[in-house]
Amino acid sequence: MMDRSFFTPSCELSLREISELADTPLPADAEPGFQIRGVAPLDSAGPADLACMDNPAYAEELSPTRAGACLVLDRFADRAPAETIAMPSAEPLRAYARVLARMFPEAARPQSNFDPGGVSPLAAVHPTARLSQDVTVDPFALIGPEAEIGVGAIIGAHAVIGPRVRIGSDCSIGAGATVTNALVGNRVALHPGVRVGQDGFGYVMSPKGHMKVHQLGRVVIHDDVEIGAGTTIDRGSRRDTIVGEGTKIDNLVQIAHNVVIGRHCVIVAQVGIARSTTLEDFVAVGGHTAVAPGLRLGRGAQIAAHAGVMTDVPAGGRWGGSPARPMREFFREHATVKSLAARRGRGAPRGEETR
Repeated sequence: MMDRSFFTPSCELSLREISELADTPLPADAEPGFQIRGVAPLDSAGPADLACMDNPAYAEELSPTRAGACLVLDRFADRAPAETIAMPSAEPLRAYARVLARMFPEAARPQSNFDPGGVSPLAAVHPTARLSQDVTVDPFALIGPEAEIGVGAIIGAHAVIGPRVRIGSDCSIGAGATVTNALVGNRVALHPGVRVGQDGFGYVMSPKGHMKVHQLGRVVIHDDVEIGAGTTIDRGSRRDTIVGEGTKIDNLVQIAHNVVIGRHCVIVAQVGIARSTTLEDFVAVGGHTAVAPGLRLGRGAQIAAHAGVMTDVPAGGRWGGSPARPMREFFREHATVKSLAARRGRGAPRGEETR
């Protein structure tokens, strides 16, 4: 059963309000004023809860649910029990997300872990730093000289905001994060342990030793970016490292110096993007993928998980494998190797397969 002790709904919603948020009609026999008090999974929802069924894999959990209402894939709406108001949708998860945003707004980004009521006397704020109104700074956070923090921002415990860093309005900097040499836009969420603005890994290699190349650039993060826990983004050397508007980065991602990431990209956990690579708008990179230096991934490209990208990827390309190549080519090669292995197994003398 879902433990709801950490997230309390900020409001109740009527079925009519949910219908409007979800852009889905109510059944004729539904009571528009019926109040939904919370959300829960299908198997633990009660009569005052809203549930969501967005995947056919959960179809068997729909008929026994006790949820008061359920946002459900169109073709499964007739499987809901009579006591549950089925609200059919082509995209129930998107509709559910809109409801969650209304009922649980604080769950969208890191919040204060102490007291969301101003600057803690245990925080260290330099006299030349400028904090706008309604800023929350938790104990043991540090805000350096000439740093600027925008309206409504939250700075978590033990976070470090370096000298001359600018943080925009309604940002959330999680506990233990560090932000140096960076300009951060509005409504940006950095989860705990994020590292932004440290120097990149740049050396002139030599048999006599390796000479460090000083990294003098910045990190520029545009509006509405979210960066997951433990991710590192190095500052630029020859140019700024840039993260474009609306991009979402998962936990444990490494972004090297001079990388430029476009708007609304999605980068999944344990991706490593090497120096000076450019991702154009709406690129999606699957987990545990490595991208070599100096490449360009075209607009809308999709890279499958566990790929090794060693050449440029054209706009709209769907690539996978290591070295990465178009998915159709990757699957054809895989099928060929599988077929050859099967034929060899059938044609080998008895006992050879086990040698």
